[in-house]
Amino acid sequence: MDRRSLLKSALALGLLGPVTPLWAAETTAAAESADDLPPLSGSLTVYLGRGEGGLYDDIVAAIRKRNPDLDLKIRRAPSAALANTLIAESKAGVRRADLFWSIDASSLGAVAAHAKTTPIPGAIQQHIKPDFRYDQWAAISGRLRTVPYNPTRIDPAQLPSHIMDFADTDLKIGWAPAYGAFQSFVTAMRLLEGEDRTREWLLGVKRQAKSYAGELGVVMAVARGEVDVGFANHYYTLRLKKGQPDANVALALTQNDAGSLVNSSGVLLLDDNPLARNFLRYLLSREVQSFLASQAYEIPMAADVAPPAGLPGKIHPPEIDLTRLSDLQPTLDLLRETRVL
Repeated sequence: MDRRSLLKSALALGLLGPVTPLWAAETTAAAESADDLPPLSGSLTVYLGRGEGGLYDDIVAAIRKRNPDLDLKIRRAPSAALANTLIAESKAGVRRADLFWSIDASSLGAVAAHAKTTPIPGAIQQHIKPDFRYDQWAAISGRLRTVPYNPTRIDPAQLPSHIMDFADTDLKIGWAPAYGAFQSFVTAMRLLEGEDRTREWLLGVKRQAKSYAGELGVVMAVARGEVDVGFANHYYTLRLKKGQPDANVALALTQNDAGSLVNSSGVLLLDDNPLARNFLRYLLSREVQSFLASQAYEIPMAADVAPPAGLPGKIHPPEIDLTRLSDLQPTLDLLRETRVL
């Protein structure tokens, strides 16, 4: 069964029971089933950031099929471009979108800071993991920073447990400095460690690093043995291993630092109306959350939905307000100053 058919079946039937959550989930309500949500009817406009190889389009198609009275208009563009559009529209006193669905928190933070938005109701927030609840936006799925490594080239015991220590190793490292996920990771490092230490880290890693266009390219280079380790979101390795189970790549984690950052896709409500809120409830439903975990290998933000298969060990992400990742310009300046970009 292809993934579009899988989601349609999941939305129709509901497939997953309670499982052990990835993070503690006290005071968290169980995910709602799509079967229990009200039908969507009326006109709704969603600005949707590009990403995930069409998987988000599959979700939209399934919601449309389930709700034939929904007039759903989707505007697709990179999340950063849509954020700039929403900020400009807000300054002009124009509202063309009811929701903003972004692939990462930095764009959500930028819009929340500079445009008119509607707080997420507590009745919706209660279904989200407590560590990922924000007043102005709802976390939908997470992506974990990891260190993919080639086990034929390096013993995992040799890997540093703190991301900053990679600047002082002789490992051959792959990275993708022009990639948005990497820039959010460096932004988190700058916020957590300070600009001076981040500059030193960039210069140290640069001495042994090879650059790639994207993080899938980093993971593939690790598997080929071009480099020993890389820096990448977790799902690139899990997706590669799904298609190539014998690929020479495994995942390691650092602890309580930018190297174990969990960034999040999410939704901003731009209009306070029941239709927009109920559309968001569909995205947090058990069926959509389990689809994102099983097909996109993203981390579900509903606490009682199973994480993706193959996710390594216990996760120790840093304590950081993800909306602060919108402070990207100083990071770009630092990457250019160090000639990493």
